[in-house]
Amino acid sequence: MKYSKHILLLVITLSLFSCGYYSLSGTNIRDDVKSFQVNYFQNTAAQIEPGLDRDFTLALQDLILNQTNLELVNSNGDLVYEGEITEYRISPTTATANNTAAQNRLSVSVRVRFYNKKAEDDDFENNFSFFYDYEGGALLSGSVKDTALDEIFERITQDIFNASLAKW
Repeated sequence: MKYSKHILLLVITLSLFSCGYYSLSGTNIRDDVKSFQVNYFQNTAAQIEPGLDRDFTLALQDLILNQTNLELVNSNGDLVYEGEITEYRISPTTATANNTAAQNRLSVSVRVRFYNKKAEDDDFENNFSFFYDYEGGALLSGSVKDTALDEIFERITQDIFNASLAKW
């Protein structure tokens, strides 16, 4: 019983100091990091989808702007994101008895290179991907396409954010 207070104090102290730098926003951004830049993500996938590269680049910029207090710059950012869209593919996932697609899947993959000029140990190159399933009889256009890309971009950009700034 007399050691329980000491053990509890030791556990609390170790817990606090083992976390390292962590802000309430959920990021591990150092105080000296003030800006970020997102270079244009070119679409190098076999199937070219017009505007996909622009929309993805803007989605990543918006997510970082909304979840941090960093300033978006065009050059010399403390944090730099660059890469390319490597896959944009529609494929059937399930078939009907008539050998037609009952459900299709849109898959998007992005290769990202992240550079942290203030902490080069954080630099990485990684692939991120996600998919969206939709009815086999539906065309991937209009609201179906918009919904699919919104969901895919939301997931991929959040994964990139987590890997680069949240360290999850």
